[in-house]
Amino acid sequence: MAREENKEPVGPAARMAATVARRMRLRKGLTQEQLGAEMGFTGAAISAMERFLHPVSDEMLVQLESALGGGTGIFEEMRELVRLEKLPEQFRGYAPIEQKAVALWLYANHVVHGLFQTEAYARALIAGSYPEPTSERADELVAGRMARKALFDRVPVCEIELVLDESVLRRQIGSKQVMREQLAHLAECARRRNVNLQVLPLDAGLDGEYSGDRGDLNVVETPAHDHVTYLEIQGESLLITDRAKVSTHRQRYAKIRAQALDPRRSLGLIEELAGVER
Repeated sequence: MAREENKEPVGPAARMAATVARRMRLRKGLTQEQLGAEMGFTGAAISAMERFLHPVSDEMLVQLESALGGGTGIFEEMRELVRLEKLPEQFRGYAPIEQKAVALWLYANHVVHGLFQTEAYARALIAGSYPEPTSERADELVAGRMARKALFDRVPVCEIELVLDESVLRRQIGSKQVMREQLAHLAECARRRNVNLQVLPLDAGLDGEYSGDRGDLNVVETPAHDHVTYLEIQGESLLITDRAKVSTHRQRYAKIRAQALDPRRSLGLIEELAGVER
């Protein structure tokens, strides 16, 4: 049974989806048990969804579209809104900006950036966080993080640059197998034509210059070709639009990138740590 402190509230989008589902179910003359059987859920699950006791799941929305949507696409359209509601509160304002970005300049120095995480790596991070989420909530957060990957194949193309601190590559998360898979995935990402991936080596500060000391950095170019900065730490976030401040962040990112290994050497290091034969 979910601990009360970890129970997720049912947001407006999930409430709307549940209300529409209930009305369409009644219009079709189906009981909760009948609808559940058609969708592969129990009647109790349908009841909990309709009474706002539990947020509608992504899989349930898929099945609702099939069972009740009648080709309207209404539940399919609700999926993105409900998915957004289930993201961590501090991330909700930034998520749509990221998905519409023309370009991203990213620096991560603690763990692999969320856009580049494998499912197993993300699950290990999320399940091991504090406060510990319920397994159900962990599933939602993992699904939300994996959904962000659609950006890699979006049309029009988003150009993505990522600088990873070498410590991120060497920090074991989950298990050795999880890390091998994560490193192999990074190598695959590095080969994408719209991705530039570089590693900031551990000895970057030996010459007296180290621009990555202030932590993770996300700079975004919007479709209007404005630039914004997103920062997140300890469950709090900051979205910065002040042009002077964002300009400083862009210049700092340029310094970080200049101190990093070039893309070819970076890929070689990632493959070496992953145990990939070249």
